[in-house]
Amino acid sequence: MKVATIGTGYVGLVTGACLADMGNEVICVDIVDHKVEMINQGRSPIYEEGMQEILKRNAQKNLKATTDLEMAIENSDISFICVGTPSDRDGGIDLRYIKSAARSIGKALASVDNHTVVVKSTVVPGTTENIIIPILEKNSGKHVGEFGVCMNPEFLKEGVAVDDFMNPDRIIIGQYDENSGNKLAELYKGFYCPILRTDLKTAEMIKYASNSFLATKVSFINEIGNICKRLGIDAYTVAEGMSLDYRISPNFLKAGLGWGGSCFPKDIKGLISYAKGIGYNPELLQTVLKVNRKQPEILLDIARKKLGSFDGKRVAVLGLAFKADTDDTRESQSFHVIRQLLNEKAEVVAYDPKAEENTKIEFPEIQYASTAEDALKEADIALILTEWEEFQNLNYEGMKNRIVIDGRDIVKNREGIEYEGLCW
Repeated sequence: MKVATIGTGYVGLVTGACLADMGNEVICVDIVDHKVEMINQGRSPIYEEGMQEILKRNAQKNLKATTDLEMAIENSDISFICVGTPSDRDGGIDLRYIKSAARSIGKALASVDNHTVVVKSTVVPGTTENIIIPILEKNSGKHVGEFGVCMNPEFLKEGVAVDDFMNPDRIIIGQYDENSGNKLAELYKGFYCPILRTDLKTAEMIKYASNSFLATKVSFINEIGNICKRLGIDAYTVAEGMSLDYRISPNFLKAGLGWGGSCFPKDIKGLISYAKGIGYNPELLQTVLKVNRKQPEILLDIARKKLGSFDGKRVAVLGLAFKADTDDTRESQSFHVIRQLLNEKAEVVAYDPKAEENTKIEFPEIQYASTAEDALKEADIALILTEWEEFQNLNYEGMKNRIVIDGRDIVKNREGIEYEGLCW
């Protein structure tokens, strides 16, 4: 099938590249020239496991990139809107990018027949039906039905997004009508997983409900972990015992510093804002956010008790990405820690195997080390904030004081150090 993806962030690039690798003809659209050039050269503009190899195989063959959206729509049967929907000041979602994409797609639809537009960006229930479709109709001069519309939420985890796309747990097809859904289902016919077909707003809600539940699960085990810490109980043994219940499972039951990234914070805030807008106060979701915001401060409190104060102390921060196996620092809990360290006049030296460049944008004033061991040299304390595998067995001999606070339960080599975990 001929496919266009509008936007080449994590969702758009992974979707386009994986569909191309499956034999579809894909055109990726972005407004940023250098990203388009990189993709056409077979180079990935993001760090994602397996992405570089897929681009090398498919660039200028099944996969091409362009800044010309109209050309992409004219040469495709189906297009995915994959642009960002960031949070606005009030926690709601900012629709400016998706509205702009819809206007441009609508203009291109004026001269195209039998095209289906698929919203893959995360939007609150009712957005596709009440906002996107009217924009498409106004700018195309056509009525929905003359072109197809679907809502197809993504469930990709950064770091394993390629594997998630190729081996999904489920595919949700929100359809305006059966013909639209059939066309999208045809594209996904090679996937062996449950496919649930719903209306548009139900598909939109499934995405928010899924992320809200996972974030709730993490905040729940962190709350349990904080209690266990005060009782001298190993929170991980508690989680293991809980996970033996098939209704609970072990996934997302790892106590620690909490969640960040581009999805959970934005989606929880977005659903809270949306719920309040329709007259409902979502108390549980607000508490989920509150517990997550609390975790960095609890870690800093543990460190303060060890040092007395951060003023003039050299603090090694290991881990800057919001999770391992990605260079994404959006809403990283590490950033909350670094800001407070700087506020309290600490000397911060940081290391991350992939996320240094993204961190420098936010914190150009701190020191960056080329290895974890270099970051530890002469440090008064080490804070381990991202679960990179290389942090399991570090050599701490170069530290001034071998104090290590582990926010992710990743440290295996605990000999010869004053070790303390965040929730254990």
